[in-house]
Amino acid sequence: MLGYILLGIGLALAVEGLAYAAAPGAMKRMMAEVLNSPAGALRLAGLFALALGVAIVALAQRFI
Repeated sequence: MLGYILLGIGLALAVEGLAYAAAPGAMKRMMAEVLNSPAGALRLAGLFALALGVAIVALAQRFI
C-alpha cells in the first residue's frame, strides 16, 4: 500500500515538473490567473480534481 502511495506522489511530481520545465512562462501566467480567481471557483476546481483523482485511482485498482 505504501508503495502505491509513493508511486502516486512520484508520478504527480513528475507530471507537474514536466509542465514547469516545458512551459515556465505559461505556468507563471496560470499562477497569476489563479491568484485573481475567486475562492469559490478554486474550490469547485479543487473538488473536480479530487473527484477525478479518486475515479482514476478506483479505475487503476481494477487493473492491479
